[in-house]
Amino acid sequence: MATALLGGVIGILMGVLAMWAMRPSTDRPDSEDARPANTLPSGMDSLLTVLSSSGVVLDAGDHVVRSSPSAHAQGLVRGDELVHPELRKLSRQVRRDREIRGAELALPRGPLGHGRSFVKARVAPLDDDHVILLIDDLTQSRRVDEVRRDFIANVSHELKTPVGGLRLLAEAVEEAHDDPRAVVRFAGRMRTEAERLGQLVQEIIDLSRLQSEQGQFAPVLIDLAKAANDALDRTRIAAESKDIDLISIIEPELAVYGDHELLVTAIGNLLRNAVNYSDSRTRVTLTTKVAGEFVEIAVSDNGLGIPLEDQERVFERFYRVDSARSRATGGTGLGLAIVKHISENHGGTVTVWSKPHYGSTFTIRLPNANPTEGARP
Repeated sequence: MATALLGGVIGILMGVLAMWAMRPSTDRPDSEDARPANTLPSGMDSLLTVLSSSGVVLDAGDHVVRSSPSAHAQGLVRGDELVHPELRKLSRQVRRDREIRGAELALPRGPLGHGRSFVKARVAPLDDDHVILLIDDLTQSRRVDEVRRDFIANVSHELKTPVGGLRLLAEAVEEAHDDPRAVVRFAGRMRTEAERLGQLVQEIIDLSRLQSEQGQFAPVLIDLAKAANDALDRTRIAAESKDIDLISIIEPELAVYGDHELLVTAIGNLLRNAVNYSDSRTRVTLTTKVAGEFVEIAVSDNGLGIPLEDQERVFERFYRVDSARSRATGGTGLGLAIVKHISENHGGTVTVWSKPHYGSTFTIRLPNANPTEGARP
């Protein structure tokens, strides 16, 4: 809605500018008739400054005579030159035909590399010599669209695995109907696949809700120690099944503003990952502490560790460092993405330190609800 409204306002603005430029000279005041040909409308500098679009005014020689700061920041203007030939070509067409034109273009981000910026450009004549360009950067919206398409493709792919497994196991049960032991074995595997499918669907729902409701929960004061202990309780059975010690070093009376259940989910996801990727008879440690105006929740393990080249991607949806092990442990590839979104929705961040064969530490940093009381020198 906001984008459409902004587009409408900019469209009206360009229409007014074009009508001003194309009015017959007999309709203009005598003071305007006497104005030099290269004089721009008064207030043009202020107009370019307040526009949300990047604005550029070109003269008859395609030289930049006015431009907004954002036009320089985007690399559209260098000195008095419009950098991209595609924009110059569009401007010449408008100057020749005296008609407003628009186009969506993919422009190089710079002279080096292959990065592209996607922009929507609109050009209108100002007078016989000048044209104005308004340029909106669509790169972010394009990226969001690509992420959405990738997400749908990934979901489709991930759902196929358990659904296909259930179908094959159902066929196996049907063929082994006269072998009770085989039926029991296949039924157990079907239960495992059904649980994994249910977890995947629930995490897809959770992630979609977090992304569509950026911060749309009513924040209340949360006892961080209680949230941490609730997450530990939900992880104990999985840890005990692998003979992993859960160690907790939790400072009392720490508080943050947020949603209790979401914080339990985030901490629990970190604990579950640590347990899943740790060997038996090791330990997983949960610590909470004050760090200035923030509180930190850290989960450490002595597992396999994460290679440096994978550390920046572990918070992406469906990204797995070790796909085979992740599937064996029932991982969906969404747990850390959910942690990231919960942390960000609470005004915080999540980071990872890891070294192969030495283990990993994931740290959530959230604003401290009592920064003056908990701050340390």
